[in-house]
Amino acid sequence: MFDIVIIAVGKIKEKFYRDGFNEYIKRLSPYARIKIEELKSEPFKNETEKNKSKEAEGERILNCLANYQDVTVFVLDEHGQELTSIDLASTLSRNQNSKLVFVLGGTVGLSNKILRNSKITKLSLSQMTLPHELARVVLAEQLYRGICISRGKDYHY
Repeated sequence: MFDIVIIAVGKIKEKFYRDGFNEYIKRLSPYARIKIEELKSEPFKNETEKNKSKEAEGERILNCLANYQDVTVFVLDEHGQELTSIDLASTLSRNQNSKLVFVLGGTVGLSNKILRNSKITKLSLSQMTLPHELARVVLAEQLYRGICISRGKDYHY
C-alpha cells in the first residue's frame, strides 16, 4: 500500500474543486494511505506583501516537512519535470516502499527556499499555470491514474 502525504497551502474554497479532489482521494483509499496537511495561507495586498507571504508560507512548508524524515518529496512547480502518466506510475512504483510527500504552494507559488532545496524533486503538472485548487484535483487524479497503471487496473487507456 502506498503511503502518501499531500501538503498544501490554503484550503479548497470552491465546492466543485473540493468535490473533485475528495472523489479521487476516495478512489485512492483502497491503494494508499493519504494524509492531507493544509497549511495556513498568508494574505497579501501588494507586491512587497506578496513576497513576504511567499516566504512565510515557505517557512510553514519547511516546518511541516521537518515532521517527515527519510521520505521522498515532490513539489509541484511549473518549471519542474513534466512526466507522462506512465512515467509517474513508474516513479510511484519505484518509491512505493517509502512515504511520498507532495507539496503544493498557495496562490503566490513556492518560496526559493523550497524550490532550491536539493533534496526535493520538482514536478510540473503542466507548463500552463493552474489555480492551486485545480492543481490539487489534477494531482489527486494523476496519483490515482498512476497507481491504477502500476496495479494493472483498467482506468488508463
